Amino acid sequence: MQTYEQELQQVKSFLLEHDDYLVVSHVQPDGDAVSSTLAVGWLLSCLGKKFTMINEGPIPKRMNMLWHAEDIINGSEELPDRTFTHVICVDCADFARVGHIRTLFAENARIVNIDHHPTNDRYGSVNLVLPQAAATAEILYDLLNVCGITWDAEIATSVYTGLLTDTGGFRYTNTSPKVMSIASELLGHGVNGPELAEILLEEMTLPQMKVLVEALNTLQVSEDGKIAWVHVTPDHMERCGAASEDLEGIVNYPRNIQGVEVGILFKLLKSGIVKVSLRSAGKVDVAALAQGFGGGGHVRAAGCSLEGPLEDVIPRVVEQVRLRL
Repeated sequence: MQTYEQELQQVKSFLLEHDDYLVVSHVQPDGDAVSSTLAVGWLLSCLGKKFTMINEGPIPKRMNMLWHAEDIINGSEELPDRTFTHVICVDCADFARVGHIRTLFAENARIVNIDHHPTNDRYGSVNLVLPQAAATAEILYDLLNVCGITWDAEIATSVYTGLLTDTGGFRYTNTSPKVMSIASELLGHGVNGPELAEILLEEMTLPQMKVLVEALNTLQVSEDGKIAWVHVTPDHMERCGAASEDLEGIVNYPRNIQGVEVGILFKLLKSGIVKVSLRSAGKVDVAALAQGFGGGGHVRAAGCSLEGPLEDVIPRVVEQVRLRL
């Protein structure tokens, strides 16, 4: 097994030796996925490389202020009529998280896998995986320095965004001394921390507020008060005019109830698939639980997708949480 420093050097060599890259993150990208995509794009532009940034769907609108965010192609609307032999996947815990963008990978594609999820199965030809990192953006910070880029406010803002969002505003247990040191340095490069916190963590759209109300109206709590869950249906989404990005953060509400150890959001899709988001106070490893259902994530934050009606999926998942408690 290579050391982290050796993996950084291997990725650097890969980036220098090739050209014409596809950069992709996971479906329904969050702040870390978007910022990591842009950080890689920034690095490739500094190296004089050709690259294409794509995600299966749209990126959250609140991240449009980041460097070249508008250049990330929405794969649900358009796809290049070609394949790529050099691919960089960021913040994807497993290959399936790339979604249908994998159809753009050539049969002989070489994949660079840059990620921080402990459930990552190192699916890349080249892997740069550090489970101790708070965010993939933290790993990108190291890679940018190894490659000798000159920092400015734009790239610093992208990396800071990944750290800010994946640490819950520097409140989660993954907020390490290294994270705070990096954040301090990035602020010194011109990042407007208060403005980013307001845009990314505080502001809510009206549809987002409406769908939150709908979700909270479905709140259920287990008899022992240790598990709480809410659900959202296509009817809720349509009635509120909400998009998938408007559901971000809702799972924290059941989790934040005093005495609750695990909070859960069940989102029923029109396809009949139920997406499950899990948050733990620490006693339950929800990454292991999610893996049992074909998903993954972190010890305290994970997710998975299950087939079946809500009335079947909810008790299945809740029972697994009970067993782990």
